[in-house]
Amino acid sequence: MVQGADPAVVRRALDDAEPLPGTAGFAGVLAAEQSDGHDTLVRDVLGRYPLFVDDYTGEHAASPSTLDEPRSVPAGHVRRLDGDDAKFQQRWALPEPAPMEDERAAVADLQAAIRTGVDAAASAASGTTDPDADIAVAFSGGVDSAVVAAGLDAAGVDAPLYAGGFPGSHDLGAARSAAHAMDRELRVVEFTVADIERAVPEVARAIDRPDAMAVQIALPLYLVAERAAVDGYDHLAVGQGADELFGGYAKIARAPDDPRVDADTVRGARDELLGTLPSQLERDVLALRGAGAEPVAPLLHDAVVGAALRLPGDALVDARGERKRAFRLAAREFVPDRVAFREKKAVQYGSLAARELDRLAREAGFKRTMDDHVTEYVRSRIDG
Repeated sequence: MVQGADPAVVRRALDDAEPLPGTAGFAGVLAAEQSDGHDTLVRDVLGRYPLFVDDYTGEHAASPSTLDEPRSVPAGHVRRLDGDDAKFQQRWALPEPAPMEDERAAVADLQAAIRTGVDAAASAASGTTDPDADIAVAFSGGVDSAVVAAGLDAAGVDAPLYAGGFPGSHDLGAARSAAHAMDRELRVVEFTVADIERAVPEVARAIDRPDAMAVQIALPLYLVAERAAVDGYDHLAVGQGADELFGGYAKIARAPDDPRVDADTVRGARDELLGTLPSQLERDVLALRGAGAEPVAPLLHDAVVGAALRLPGDALVDARGERKRAFRLAAREFVPDRVAFREKKAVQYGSLAARELDRLAREAGFKRTMDDHVTEYVRSRIDG
């Protein structure tokens, strides 16, 4: 009844208040015999698996679509299912370890953690049958997905690379270049306007969020996962989490001068951004599952999270402003330098999905002079 981890491991994490017990996340119900005589809802500290509950009926589910009044279980929280007065209680919070001073040691620590995360992802996807039959990689050509792809290859998993975008898009160009540098074949999913038009209501319903930004981000993931699933791959490895963990956002690099964050240090801004992960991962996991693929995220394994939290600020963003410094240095074990140090656009822009969704909205009569015209277009497609 618990997704993602052995219930015995979750039970120990609950007893010890251990936020990083060596899993890639978990969510679900610990049965009464495993939880002090009470069925207990649990969701890990980063919310890597979605979990929803209906406060009126007490029902719970991994998808909001099966509940009348779904409420997301907060990350790091638990709730006993034994009465109307049961409340969510926070049980786990991310640790705040002192930063490692030795950069070489920190990078080596991170490389070992990445190998742990990749090995765990490969095992989770393969189960006990053919170890290389059912996992593919969502590949954008950026360092995150490249490390995942190379790590799986080094682990002996033959996971094909799938790249998605409109013809001529930045992401397809970057993916082709990175795949060539890594001597890997690439399966290209070229989007069409018809693909976007068809997928908009499917994605919005899957993620239970009609807002423009959420749909723009989820669309490329959905279309790539859909193609991989048609080809027989029911698990899709993704590079999610690296930007939040390792300082990949401009607003982290600019702290404390960026008004989008409250923190006054790079490390503090990184920690602030980690607080947004549960919502983002909920969106991405639901989109991928809606397309028929179960995501695996090696860079969100507890080992990688722990290593990232031990990095000092200048290993996140160096004095020259280079973001994800330690992660890029660690990536050199897995990928060529020109891939490790490549900058990447956000998926909704690099794939041109956001541009084409905006075009569809305007062609349907939702002009840019309207408030949030793309969201209104998405709503119209759901209602229609």
